[in-house]
Amino acid sequence: MATGETGFDDVSFDLISVQYHSLKAGHDYGQYVRDAENAGRQDIADFFRRVMEEDSARAKQCHEFLKDLSGTSESGPAVS
Repeated sequence: MATGETGFDDVSFDLISVQYHSLKAGHDYGQYVRDAENAGRQDIADFFRRVMEEDSARAKQCHEFLKDLSGTSESGPAVS
């Protein structure tokens, strides 16, 4: 795998990016749930909870892939 300027291979960098954005979004969704509940829209609050769960699962899957890559020659020096 190609290693970019960061010292991470492209795939590791991409996984880290998706993981970060999923976790960041999950944090933001908590406010969205509260906003929907405050507006009396439980249906929308439930939707935001599902989206939050999906992003949490996405972040966890990235973590598992990164663990698999860690210490391999595929990961580049930053993850090894």
